[in-house]
Amino acid sequence: MRRKLLSGFIIVVILSLLTSCSTVGIGGKQISVGGKNYTEQYLLSEMTSFLLEEEGFDVKQMNNLSSTVVRKALENKQVDVMWEYTGTALITYMGQDTIADPVKAFEKVKEIDRKNDIHWMNMSNVNNTYALAMKKEQAKELGIQSISDLAGYINENPGELTIASDAEFANRPDGIPGVEKTYGFEFQTGQIKQMDIGLTQRALNNGQVDISVAFETDPTIVEYDLVTLEDDKNFFPPYRAAVTINEDVYEKYPEVKEITAPLAEKLTSDIMRKLNYKVDIEGNPVSIVAHDWLVENGLLKK
Repeated sequence: MRRKLLSGFIIVVILSLLTSCSTVGIGGKQISVGGKNYTEQYLLSEMTSFLLEEEGFDVKQMNNLSSTVVRKALENKQVDVMWEYTGTALITYMGQDTIADPVKAFEKVKEIDRKNDIHWMNMSNVNNTYALAMKKEQAKELGIQSISDLAGYINENPGELTIASDAEFANRPDGIPGVEKTYGFEFQTGQIKQMDIGLTQRALNNGQVDISVAFETDPTIVEYDLVTLEDDKNFFPPYRAAVTINEDVYEKYPEVKEITAPLAEKLTSDIMRKLNYKVDIEGNPVSIVAHDWLVENGLLKK
């Protein structure tokens, strides 16, 4: 979700290559499904493609693209439908302030994107936002279930707990400083251990720290048997996954909403985390994981 953006030159080159792939108007029930360049998006794209194919669509998958490239492709009608995150759209694409309420955030991006001829629908309970994670055993032992609990413990035991974070999140207003301000506590000097974001959960698992910055759907949460603390004051903005589709494609194929609705209704952050685990940790192919989950949950017949 929060990935490095490609240079303008590369974006232009890739979009030029995508131009020939636009499927609207070719004839028949043809549609292109876009996706970003990480496991969760591969899974969402694959599951959506399976569902559309079962309903008679000829599907062209166009994934493994950066956020900016696939968004531009959607705007330019070179991609027909894709899963996007409310927080990414609101903050990165639209330059708006964060909105804590997920429904209000969804309605806001839906309203703003009308001018781009992009229709939002079927918001899921997959929330790929920031989180604070702890080992389940330690969190239970200390009586910490929420960030408010964490704040209370730190205030009563200053200097005891350490946290692993990347440098950016450790210093920006919507990172640790904002969490501290919102929840009324403060880590002391030396209690914040800065490292690459990919190492934070490993440091927690190895006992080097007590808390780590994480993403809600990160499969290492499952791998290391961690628990994410409840953000009971809704500090972290929602990054809910929802279906976005070009308006002309939606008008041509309104059934896409009904086809993708059951998937959005069933998916949660916990389920997405486990599916990511099957691919990233266990090494199973995306297509098999996506297919089997759809069949097991009654969304696909075969």
